[in-house]
Amino acid sequence: MIKKYSTLFVCIFAVVFLFAGCGDVGILDSASKNVSEYQIVANLDYENKTLTATENVKYYNNSGNDLNEVKFHLYPNAFREDAEKYKAVSPTQSSRAYPNGFSEGNITIQSVNVTQKNTDFVISGEDKNILSVPLDSILKNNSVVEIEIKFQILIPNCNHRFGYGENTLNLGNWYPIACVFENGQFVTDGYSPNGDPFYSEISNYLVKLTYPAELKLASTGNLLDLQNNENSSTATLSAKAVRDFALVLSDKFEVKTATLGETTVNYYYYDDENASQHLQTAIDALQTFNEMIGAYPYEVLNVVKTNFLQGGMEYPNLVYISDDVDVESEYNNVIIHEIAHQWWYGVVGNNECEYAWIDEGLAEYSTALFYDRNPNYNKTSAEVLGSALSSYLLFCDVYNEVYDSLDTSMNRNIHDFNTETEYVYLTYVKGVLMFDSISEIIGENKMIKVLQNFYAENAMKNAAPADLIKSFEDVTHKKLASYIMSWLDGSVVFEELR
Repeated sequence: MIKKYSTLFVCIFAVVFLFAGCGDVGILDSASKNVSEYQIVANLDYENKTLTATENVKYYNNSGNDLNEVKFHLYPNAFREDAEKYKAVSPTQSSRAYPNGFSEGNITIQSVNVTQKNTDFVISGEDKNILSVPLDSILKNNSVVEIEIKFQILIPNCNHRFGYGENTLNLGNWYPIACVFENGQFVTDGYSPNGDPFYSEISNYLVKLTYPAELKLASTGNLLDLQNNENSSTATLSAKAVRDFALVLSDKFEVKTATLGETTVNYYYYDDENASQHLQTAIDALQTFNEMIGAYPYEVLNVVKTNFLQGGMEYPNLVYISDDVDVESEYNNVIIHEIAHQWWYGVVGNNECEYAWIDEGLAEYSTALFYDRNPNYNKTSAEVLGSALSSYLLFCDVYNEVYDSLDTSMNRNIHDFNTETEYVYLTYVKGVLMFDSISEIIGENKMIKVLQNFYAENAMKNAAPADLIKSFEDVTHKKLASYIMSWLDGSVVFEELR
């Protein structure tokens, strides 16, 4: 996701999945083996803003442990009226998120079957944000269990990842998604108004959505089939080796399309006199990051203008661009940043609750480097990084003056940041400054090789700080761990940079 710094800042059921071609068939074929598979059949009641669905999950246990239950995130419950700890929107953003007043969203689990037998389930977590599904028998490592979940969601009138506004209906983080299992337990971090509180594994998807015929649909994945009748449309979509599945619908969408190599880029928009340029920005970003980091492995990339509280938001094969961004240079910057996330979050994942600086810092750094390789955008990485340093130092001065102290550590849970501003400056801004500082030590050519190495070594995996440090040290043959940790733990001294 990108913040606006100016404010101080399913389906066809078959014996096998039917997947369309991809940009890099080899990596997707490999990554799509021995992973969980989601099949979702959903029907959107647009008038009442509800969606009813049946989700069949072939949950693949690759945790290294034997399991007696599977846990799922229920992110829509962060939009409940009585959500307390894990609200989706902070009080300071409430009027922008809910321009027509508060509107509730939620998810109701109607039934759960395990291996075709109805089972009791538990809604747990401090804000009803976790679905716990007990298993009839122990699920051994490298084994599969079939879980069917029937559910209904209520979509709030909210300009957010999950919600509808004046122009679009956004379905991000809308269905039960399996929690990552690591270090002997399921990771169950709840929603947060700061940043992107999500962590998931690579999985395969087959989604069948029925919706009113007057709407156009943008989504993760490839369109396999579209059936239209007088009142409704039914789209069947597949996505191979992705971390999530998002959709956006609107009766106002126009679409511009271009192709780069094996990838089709679509720009879904409304009220945009510069639509052709914005499509070109997406193409330029895709080409630049293909050459600079490594090949984008998917067949489609959808850039979607939408009602959204923040500047933009990344999902696999799809990015939100907020229609609230009204400065042309910033709109282009959001497109570039969100497309960078297709590499940093999409292909190389990380726990965005614990290590948000990895994907946000790398997306910001990649965006800065983009400008040096595309001079027609009239911006340089030196200008971007100089502005980041000035704003960070000002933030530190103001924060210290107001609060008497400032924790500048970066390696902390998303829920441990006191404010959204603190989160932004210690993930995005300090993150990009850290990568720039390392680049000054090792040189930009080596820095590019580090990015390429990190991408290649961790593609379709979830990476931790140790994996990134390993790429730095493998490429440079320098012991950089202590220097990087000085940034992460807050001991790096910025006074020398003034």
